[in-house]
Amino acid sequence: MAEASAKNGHGAGNGTPADKARIWGGIDLGGTKIEAVVVDARGEVLGRARHPTPAAGGPGEVVKELYGTLGEAAQAAGVEPTKLAGVGVGAPGSVDANGGTLAHTSNVAGGWEAPYPLASDLRDLVGGGKVALGNDVQVAVAAEYKLGAGRNYRSVLGVWWGTGVGGGLVLNGVPWRGRGSAGEIGHMVVKPDGARCGCGRRGCLEAYAGRACMERKARAEAKKGAKTILFDIMKEKKRTRLSSSVWARALKEKDPLATWLIERAIRMMGVAIASVINLLDVEAVVIGGGLGARLAPTYLSDIEDAMHPHLFMTERKPAMHVAELGDLSGAIGAALLAGPQM
Repeated sequence: MAEASAKNGHGAGNGTPADKARIWGGIDLGGTKIEAVVVDARGEVLGRARHPTPAAGGPGEVVKELYGTLGEAAQAAGVEPTKLAGVGVGAPGSVDANGGTLAHTSNVAGGWEAPYPLASDLRDLVGGGKVALGNDVQVAVAAEYKLGAGRNYRSVLGVWWGTGVGGGLVLNGVPWRGRGSAGEIGHMVVKPDGARCGCGRRGCLEAYAGRACMERKARAEAKKGAKTILFDIMKEKKRTRLSSSVWARALKEKDPLATWLIERAIRMMGVAIASVINLLDVEAVVIGGGLGARLAPTYLSDIEDAMHPHLFMTERKPAMHVAELGDLSGAIGAALLAGPQM
């Protein structure tokens, strides 16, 4: 079901601006949902919408859904998508920002490996305006650094806990992308020869904490006879996947399988985050993403406790925060990628 609104808790709802050329669109492409916003030059949200990510169909279906979601957000803001000054897209996988292509998307619409010209396809739909492409987590962390939980720090690690586990870095005020794929904390090995990850390797953090991998493990355990209400809640909510709300409800009801899997995920997140802190000594850690936004307010201290045994400088822990922009951080960050500079 689509969800559209002209208001949120971050300065939205100011009506249709007179100067439509000073409005940008931002789209966050996730494994389970697509979130779109329209923002002004200050990064304030004027309209938003959400659609489920296609479960199959490849890049063509994804582009169609990106445009549909952006169209609803633009309608909520009182503007046509073709009138936007630019559109940014934050996407998982291997992003070539210069070429506007996206490849290696194992968690989206059945996945595809070869580079796909996502930016040019979307540019045709929005009337030929600027379309910028960036890594989903990197743009979300940039938004939190400029407007959210990271704004009081010079160096920040963002950990986006959702369908997969992504990461982003700001070091001394500069987003650090390395050669394009820096921050991939989900593919740090937390257990050599451990569980199989969606990337094909073994022992990655994502193999233990990514929602998709946790769901596969839950299904395997249920098939072996483990008692759980996870799938009953999923059916009750008319979902086809174990979404963050399903996990939250199961945890609230003290489901043993859900509790074990989340505790295991948190333990492995502690290993990975502490290792990054030991290497880079950043001031703050911001936890976001679908699962992060839903669970981190309750489990943030547990993540901190899981980090503690692995920290070299235990007397100088990083500040721990939940992403303040919530589900919108990725979409807002994508919009900032397209033009508005605070």
